Amino acid sequence: MNEQPADESRDVARPDEVLPQGPSAPGGGPGGDLGGLDLSSLLGAAAEMQQQFAEAQEAAAETVLTGVSGGGVVRIEVTGAGEFQSVTIDPAAVDPSDVEMLQDLVLAALHDASRQLQDLQEQSMSTGMSGLGDLLGGGGLGGLFGSPGEQ
Repeated sequence: MNEQPADESRDVARPDEVLPQGPSAPGGGPGGDLGGLDLSSLLGAAAEMQQQFAEAQEAAAETVLTGVSGGGVVRIEVTGAGEFQSVTIDPAAVDPSDVEMLQDLVLAALHDASRQLQDLQEQSMSTGMSGLGDLLGGGGLGGLFGSPGEQ
């Protein structure tokens, strides 16, 4: 028979023994409370944050942004999802002898649209992540493990 020496400091039960349960047991307590960590609140807040993030992404995807250059002679529309919708060029901007100027205007409008798209996506991310500060106790880890006087 293979017997292992008794180790009082281990947290894993052998098949023939039961570890203590309840608030004083390691990892025990009501609602999955791990040493003051309220898992049910944490999971609820995470689910709410995920829902807010999904809503922010959906709203951003439906937004249409317009990149502009040359004082508005070139306009490029793109959705928040990154789908380019249209390119509009004022006929006054078309000079057959200076195609390079038109190319530069189109490129500048694309850059403007891309910058706006990036700003929108960053705003969408921050909106979706706004609950993170509350989840972590106002920006720190203090609230994650309960109130300061709570032990």
